[in-house]
Amino acid sequence: MKNHIQRDLLWIIPLSLGLGAVLSSLQSGNWLIGWPGFSFLFLLSFSLLALATRWAGGGKTLAWMVALAFLLRFAGGVVTYLALPVYGYVDDEDQSAGFTYTDAHRRDAQAWELASSEDSILNAFNKRYAYDQYGGLLAFSAFVYRYLSPDAHRPLMLVLLSAFMAVLGLPFLWKAVNQQWGVKIAVAAGWIFALYPESLLLGGSAMREPYLWAFSAFVLWGFTDWQNTRSRNSWIWLGLGISGMLLISPIAALATIILLAGWMYFISGRERVSWPMIAGVVVIFIAGLFLLSSGLNRSGNLSGKTPIGIINNFIREAIKWDVHKLEGGSGKVQRLFEQMPEWMHLPFVTAYGIFQPVLPAAFVEPTMLIWRVIAILRALGWYAMLPALILSFAASAGEGVEKKRRLFIWLSLIVWGWIVITALRGGGDQWDNPRYRAILFVWQTILAGNVWVWWRESRNAWVPRVIAMELVFLMVFGQWYASRYYYIGQQLPFAQMMAIILGLWALIFFWGMWRDRKRSV
Repeated sequence: MKNHIQRDLLWIIPLSLGLGAVLSSLQSGNWLIGWPGFSFLFLLSFSLLALATRWAGGGKTLAWMVALAFLLRFAGGVVTYLALPVYGYVDDEDQSAGFTYTDAHRRDAQAWELASSEDSILNAFNKRYAYDQYGGLLAFSAFVYRYLSPDAHRPLMLVLLSAFMAVLGLPFLWKAVNQQWGVKIAVAAGWIFALYPESLLLGGSAMREPYLWAFSAFVLWGFTDWQNTRSRNSWIWLGLGISGMLLISPIAALATIILLAGWMYFISGRERVSWPMIAGVVVIFIAGLFLLSSGLNRSGNLSGKTPIGIINNFIREAIKWDVHKLEGGSGKVQRLFEQMPEWMHLPFVTAYGIFQPVLPAAFVEPTMLIWRVIAILRALGWYAMLPALILSFAASAGEGVEKKRRLFIWLSLIVWGWIVITALRGGGDQWDNPRYRAILFVWQTILAGNVWVWWRESRNAWVPRVIAMELVFLMVFGQWYASRYYYIGQQLPFAQMMAIILGLWALIFFWGMWRDRKRSV
């Protein structure tokens, strides 16, 4: 291992110094101050990624995954940062500053404000800097600015760290999946993790999600290693992952704890679930509730006597606001709401949220070229992932080993429950909704990887049938969008269009059932 580290440093050090010099020249401030700051971050990132990749034992395949994943995220982040002020909507405050996400821009501005002040970094957790609900990522960002970029605001430092954190989880994902389910699923899940477009965009932005993916992968590895070896070192990774989530997004920690509790129940059996383990889960869950309610309360006045009351009020008000925003922001949706009974509004918003970002809209809706490219890539990624997640139940049911079958069904239920919740929380928003959905991206890659291996081995006929149903949706909706914006053909009433889609779906479904029954006779 020592020889490997020495060989790695032969390329890591010159590459870090060279890239540090380039990045420093692209940012404001004294070049001689920016150069060592960027170089240190590159050196740290490359060293830890190389070390983690060798530790995971994935060989050249994993090395290529990690290298490509980092390159795509970091290069994409730099390109969008430089291109948006020129080729984006220049009257937009976020785009003119080079930011894809409003959240990233505002948190970055507050981080620089805190770093350049006399205040303690810990002030990130008080209400003065309340834009970041929980304060953890804001504190980390301010720390980086204060000690690595004291003379000038250099947002690309946070882009670099975001790309690094997004990719750091990949070796842990590989090692955990390989140990738990085998190398085939590890390869499939790893490539999905490395290339999924939504993760590329978020990984090149100073957002929470890349950090949450790394922490999720730490938890995944710690839990699977503990399940298989009972090693005490496993608790270090579990603790590190959960602690990181609690600081950045307690709701992600709560969702992960629920997922792991079910995993432990279905795999271990009641006889191996000890009282200390149950007590630890309960303590962490309660701590997460208090941190979540505190973060929600400091970013808005929410009445509630208990943490659960505050969270309940937030969810209720957030869903009402998202439905109202969707209705008010689109005249078409407003007219649809007027035509349907009120009880259908929430199911409609949920379905609309699940299909965001809508692929036909990405191709057809008028926008700037840079945003069209981003929209098409994001939508293509989701519509490639969606059939795999739908088929995750079929793949799970086809597992021969009972414990594995129950575990994958549980993971599918958690992932789909989260997708529905985020669809309600994000409404029809094509940015917030997919971003919330991506919080459980690590677990989605495992399900999608399992479906890919299941299909390669079984050639199950329902895979092309589900894809055919998706193509029906895309073709009919595509014509609807084309007629709306470019007057190509006659635009069907929305209810009639949905009737056609549902009718064709029913035809494909029942034809498939008939074919399966005929073959089994």
